[in-house]
Amino acid sequence: MPIVLRRLALPLALAAALLAPSLAAAQPAPIDDGLNLRFANGIAAVVENKIITVDDIRRELAPILPQLRRDSRNQQEFSQRLERVQDEIIRNLIDRHLIVREFRRDERRKIPESFIDNAIQEQLTTQFDGDRARFLAYLRSRGFTLRDYRREVEEEIIYSFMRGQQRRSVNVVSPARVEAYFQANQDRFRQEEQVHLRLIQLNRGERGDEELVAQAEAILARFRDGTSFEELAREHTQDARRARGGDWGWQKRADLKPEFSEPLFALQPGQVSAPILQREGVYLLFAEARREAGVPPIEDVREQIENTLAQQMMREAQERWLERLRRGAYVRLY
Repeated sequence: MPIVLRRLALPLALAAALLAPSLAAAQPAPIDDGLNLRFANGIAAVVENKIITVDDIRRELAPILPQLRRDSRNQQEFSQRLERVQDEIIRNLIDRHLIVREFRRDERRKIPESFIDNAIQEQLTTQFDGDRARFLAYLRSRGFTLRDYRREVEEEIIYSFMRGQQRRSVNVVSPARVEAYFQANQDRFRQEEQVHLRLIQLNRGERGDEELVAQAEAILARFRDGTSFEELAREHTQDARRARGGDWGWQKRADLKPEFSEPLFALQPGQVSAPILQREGVYLLFAEARREAGVPPIEDVREQIENTLAQQMMREAQERWLERLRRGAYVRLY
């Protein structure tokens, strides 16, 4: 399960503590995260001169703990998944410290004070609604001074910067590698028959069938005279896609009820259906384009493959980088 670290987010326990007593009392009982039992001395790891505490882990774990509980079928599964997530958080916190240390090795690299000021101001606004008293209460709850918090914010900026630098260092994916991936993974790209649908919906209101169909036929006549279906949809359709010219995107047969899929998939690109009368109104379906079933040409999926391979190369490069940082560091796990 991927872990998204939100070092600057307001911890859930603190948020509950800041509520009025009556509201706080209404909250469900907290979920036992098992950290106090697992790390009896309150320390999970030491990396160089940095101690990673139970509280550090708990801040990262708190936002995802309820979902972890909901996704677990029983207590045993919850305990197993909880321990795996905790281990991943500890690894991430260790790596974060090593990345920051790597940045600080070069004394020429500095984070401008204005960057830190802006980040803290944003947190004050977004996490504390601009209430400085709440912000200071949060610092006290963590045993932090403002200086401590500034350092934490600075390290968050450094971490984001260094990860970004690594992402930008990934080489461009070669055409040969794209071709090889396409040939080896064609089943991933196999697709069902699809039609790009535009639609005009005329709601019934107080009108009978004859009046509805007559309006639809009048619209069809304008289409045959050369008015684009998109323009007609912007003018007439009474559904949520009016501003987009009735564009409902690519549709598979299984996406639609038979009374719509059968006439739609009988159309060729550029054709429009006869009026389809339903209880709620009448519909005109337009096939803007078609994709036949099968494996598309490589050019249709080249960008998708390039993005996939670039992400894979980035992960591999970052893991090699982190392994190098780990090898040169003192790390002790408890």
